[in-house]
Amino acid sequence: MQTFTLTFMAALLLTFGTRTWLAARHIRHVRAHRNRVPADFASHIDLDAHRKAADYTCAKTRLGCVGILLEAMLLLALTLGGGLNALNGFWTGRFDAPLLQGMALIVSTLLLMSLAQLPIAYYRTFVIEQRFGFNKMTPAMFLRDLARRVLLAALLGVPLLWAVLWLMERMDDAWWIYVWLTWAGFNLLILSVYPTWIAPLFNSFTPLGDASLRQRIERLLQKCGFQSSGLFVMDGSRRSSHGNAYFTGFGRTKRIVFFDTLLTRLSEAEVEAVLAHELGHFSHSHVIKRIAWSFLMSLIFLWLLGYLMQQGWFYEGLGIHVAAVPSTAMALLLFFLTIPVFTFPFQPLASLYSRRHEFEADQYAARHASAGDLVRALVKLYQDNAATLTPDPLHSAFYDSHPPATIRIARLQNLAHN
Repeated sequence: MQTFTLTFMAALLLTFGTRTWLAARHIRHVRAHRNRVPADFASHIDLDAHRKAADYTCAKTRLGCVGILLEAMLLLALTLGGGLNALNGFWTGRFDAPLLQGMALIVSTLLLMSLAQLPIAYYRTFVIEQRFGFNKMTPAMFLRDLARRVLLAALLGVPLLWAVLWLMERMDDAWWIYVWLTWAGFNLLILSVYPTWIAPLFNSFTPLGDASLRQRIERLLQKCGFQSSGLFVMDGSRRSSHGNAYFTGFGRTKRIVFFDTLLTRLSEAEVEAVLAHELGHFSHSHVIKRIAWSFLMSLIFLWLLGYLMQQGWFYEGLGIHVAAVPSTAMALLLFFLTIPVFTFPFQPLASLYSRRHEFEADQYAARHASAGDLVRALVKLYQDNAATLTPDPLHSAFYDSHPPATIRIARLQNLAHN
């Protein structure tokens, strides 16, 4: 067995084992604290709601373990199990052009993986979300959304894939720079058109009609120096009872969007505090920093791919017969299938970076609105979304983009008293 095969198997086993171990820790920790509401929340969240959050968290985490196992099995089946060799041989006999062969290989692989994971998505929606009272979707709506996502992926993804493969085959050793520029431009374009062209395919967006709340928000926007193309309410209640608020768009297309479920639950002052938190992300350029970071990482990954695709051991170590590789598509597919196995140990760094941004946004909200109102809003959102107040610390360090509830609330209460 080749050295790279052993390295790949070791990394896969380490990643699979760590993810499963973290999930088991998380379930144990949440269950151990199921019967006691943390002191800071005892006056706001009753024991039944706390137990519901614990049970909901454990149910999602157990399903996540099934997903972890399925991902590992699919990866092994496609690589060392010969799945990609079989698909490649199938398409080689049906297309003469290497570019068409490569596109067919990648598209068919992604479709097969999506189909394999579809039962998990269905179970999450119609069993777990349904059991805990969050799901508002019907099977017909689920299938319509699925069809729209597939069609959208085809309309946007297929031309991009064609451009990437064409550049990889025609631009010699500097192809990775051209591909990176294409990828960056595509992402910026999607960010620009998403609010007006893509999001309305799945939800309805209506201008915020509450005059009093609108005036309050406009005063906050003026104070913070933020300009948007509008304030909108999204019909999130059609699919779920979860609530949220977010910015969408890029440049002049920025929109502020509130879930209708959020507006029915929070007071005007609490909505203002939540929006002030989101404006904190804008003020600290968090979105731009994250885009820049993702672009930098994609550039590094493409350079690494440029090296690996010239190495026979890269293919052979993953069970691919070098003689059977018709184009650069196999290298591209192999790289992006396997890279998560090797980058998983760095996940806590990404989560730490995100949580730092959340703390900065909270501090901004405390300066421009009310830390107390933000605390009250967060407590309601934790309760309404059945978010656990007692996550396992190590699991949280790996996965959570937001700080644990107890730590976040404690910091905000400190800010409120200063």
